[in-house]
Amino acid sequence: MTERIAELAAGYDESGAFPADSLKAAHEAGLLTATIGEQYGGRGARVEESARILHRIGQGDPSVALIAAMTLNTHARQAVQPHWPEELYARLVKESFERPVLVNHARVEPELGSPARGGLPSTLARRTPDGWSLSGTKRFVTGAEGLDWFLVWATTDEPEPRVGTFLVPGGSLGIEITGRWDQLGLRASGSHDVTFRDVEIPYEHVIGIGPYGASAEQDNRAGAALHLPLAALYLGVARAAQSFFHAFAHSRVPANLGHPVARTERFRRTAGEIEVLLAAAEQLVFDGAARVDSGDSAYTPEQALGARVLADRHGVRAVELAVRLLGNPGLARGNPLERHFRDIQCAPVHAPQEDISLLAIGTKALNP
Repeated sequence: MTERIAELAAGYDESGAFPADSLKAAHEAGLLTATIGEQYGGRGARVEESARILHRIGQGDPSVALIAAMTLNTHARQAVQPHWPEELYARLVKESFERPVLVNHARVEPELGSPARGGLPSTLARRTPDGWSLSGTKRFVTGAEGLDWFLVWATTDEPEPRVGTFLVPGGSLGIEITGRWDQLGLRASGSHDVTFRDVEIPYEHVIGIGPYGASAEQDNRAGAALHLPLAALYLGVARAAQSFFHAFAHSRVPANLGHPVARTERFRRTAGEIEVLLAAAEQLVFDGAARVDSGDSAYTPEQALGARVLADRHGVRAVELAVRLLGNPGLARGNPLERHFRDIQCAPVHAPQEDISLLAIGTKALNP
């Protein structure tokens, strides 16, 4: 499965098309449904297994892994704390076992930016005789073209406004992609801007609705179940870059040397530094995920945030070292390492970003 996704990755990167065939391969391998809870007939994969799945898919194509991550996290949250309408989630599970069914949150807005930095949504949910009508624009909605469900964060128009997540079927009238994703990395992730224009949904298609206020804002300390698998995803990118670096080192035989550069001290030293960076980061991430799964109360949200900060730093640095040593060949278009270098730049971009994470960690350290 990883090899098949890797074979398709360069083409999707170049075209920016939705990676449907790669997601189909992941679904056929049982990966898109791995976190569906046992109570719903699923495997019930938890944080460590999710991290290892995304690590492997990330080696093949991190755009595919990121789209998968959002669906896996949705099922994982439902397995731990059921919050979807019962009949609706049962339908989602049934369809998910039959075909790739993709789900993702739509939270970021043009004016608000990332909710990780505070603030509440301007997307409006208006009450209608039959349910809700949603209007607003969301940014960076990963996998937008292929989503079966948008989980739209919005404010109600009630006399006393509430904030909640509204469950919007992907095929609903009034949904339009209004801004195309055209970034340096993860070019096939399809993280487009999406506008909802008077999109009608039933009244019960809402979760987590509550009073308008600070309590509705995003908790950056929560979410180890997503932070650690995301870190693993990008460590997968770094491992793919390492594999290319090793292959290049064994195949490159300069005329003045008469043997592969892999035998030189310079390449061996850099290979060692890359391995130390990645092995240490993987240990932090996978051990932390295992502690979350075991219910270890001594493992804090700040430790999970810290593991992700270090993993992102190590992954970016490892790929940078490989590119630097290869020189021009490392930055040549069409070279897998050049693509890995672009993709790994997206690691620190995910919310909460490093400064927000360090603020939370430092606050805890100063006020234990």
